[in-house]
Amino acid sequence: MHEPQRVRIQRETLERFCQRVFEALALCEEDAWIAAAVLVAADARGIPSHGVARLRRYVDGLRMGLMRPDAPIETLSDTPTSVLVNAHGAMGAPVSYRTMRSVIEKARAAGAAFGCVRDSNHFGIAGYYAMMALPEDMIGFAMTNSAPLAVPTFGRHMMTGTNPIAFAAPAHEEKAFVLDMSTTVVTRGKIEVYDRLGKELPEGWAVDPEGRTARDAGSLLQAMTDRVGGGILPLGGAGELLGGHKGYGLSVMVDILCGVLSGGAFGRGLYDTATSMARVAHFFGAIRIDAFRDPLAFRHDMDDMLRQLREAPPVAAEDRVYFAGQKEFEREAEALSQGVAVLSQTYEEICAIGDEQGVPAPEALG
Repeated sequence: MHEPQRVRIQRETLERFCQRVFEALALCEEDAWIAAAVLVAADARGIPSHGVARLRRYVDGLRMGLMRPDAPIETLSDTPTSVLVNAHGAMGAPVSYRTMRSVIEKARAAGAAFGCVRDSNHFGIAGYYAMMALPEDMIGFAMTNSAPLAVPTFGRHMMTGTNPIAFAAPAHEEKAFVLDMSTTVVTRGKIEVYDRLGKELPEGWAVDPEGRTARDAGSLLQAMTDRVGGGILPLGGAGELLGGHKGYGLSVMVDILCGVLSGGAFGRGLYDTATSMARVAHFFGAIRIDAFRDPLAFRHDMDDMLRQLREAPPVAAEDRVYFAGQKEFEREAEALSQGVAVLSQTYEEICAIGDEQGVPAPEALG
């Protein structure tokens, strides 16, 4: 199969385009900027499953009233080390950005702090919020639950979401360590990418309604939408031999911290309806490094650790060993110099969205 065609767009141009689309759908200027920045950051960092390919979902959600651009954000609990927010169906990115900012401010005063948001919507890449702690000499955490997309170990019906975990720790000369992972083998977005490209799903990604290996992305996505069985496998794959039960356990842990702790929805209680998208919940955390030790000494030790990992000898078939976040930083640097790469199909789709909303299409480079 030929390599899919891609279009490159200057990052600021793509961000501005998305911002104007969101503003056309009644988001205030600041909320529109945050939502656009988070969305484009995914593509810039080489995570197209969570990038502008999702713009259609946001547009439809706002247009149909399933996401509320003017939702009254309500603080339900506020202590020196914690905050609980009810988003009342708002866009996920703006309320998440502000909650993480509040968590960082609390951690600055108290040493560590945590926050939950309930009744929210998709918030983009979890790593964006964890990385907000890095310039503050802090370690950051971010998690979210999602509508059920994953089958439990030994199960064939979706019970938990892809439920990502993000963790970010700063270094000095090396790039930061940024772990941003789903607790499933892949995300739904990756399945959607394979569907758009007409590619067969690899063995070990998902199972069909009968519990057999799923190969056709379109059929699997339809079965998942209809909730008739089948779904993505937990991290580690099927059964316990390769640790699938550990990914399953992590997924439930995220659901506890996000959904149960916040008093929000969780598990099979999360699903799209005619009047709302699955109202997900998020969890954020920040730890001030100098509550434990000198931040510069910590950064130097991080350099030592990450350099050892980066210089570890690779297997014969590979050129390099990476640490979490390294590939994404390299892709982000490439996007800065060459433009953000999006699939040609995605570019055509966002241009169509722009036409619908009266927003000029983002100009492609080259």
